[in-house]
Amino acid sequence: MRIPILRLQRILLVSIQVDLTDNDAMQFQSDLVEQVAEIEALGVAIDITALDVVDSYMARVINDTASMVRLLGAEVVICGVQPFVALTLIEMGRDLLGADCAFNLGQGLEILEARIVQRADTRSIGDDDD
Repeated sequence: MRIPILRLQRILLVSIQVDLTDNDAMQFQSDLVEQVAEIEALGVAIDITALDVVDSYMARVINDTASMVRLLGAEVVICGVQPFVALTLIEMGRDLLGADCAFNLGQGLEILEARIVQRADTRSIGDDDD
């Protein structure tokens, strides 16, 4: 199952709505990293509001994906971590170290825009090569 990746100017939005198999998670990671490189994305918002459970494998995939996206030069925010998910991750000794977190997508986009402005990126958010 492919996870849709939406483009809002130079920011990519991803909403994971269902639990992913290991293969789905790896496909998501690959697709997202390819899209970031292809459009030279300035930021990525990954919304996990719909996930009631994030196991250690999925936490690692999210961390690794965030690290890959940052290596390509984009900012990353994880949106909508549910309280039970946060509790479980900490109890497992896992953390989402590769990304900032936000309560919701709106706040996540605000954080991304502020970080992009803060780093004084010469590519503006509204620049499209299309």
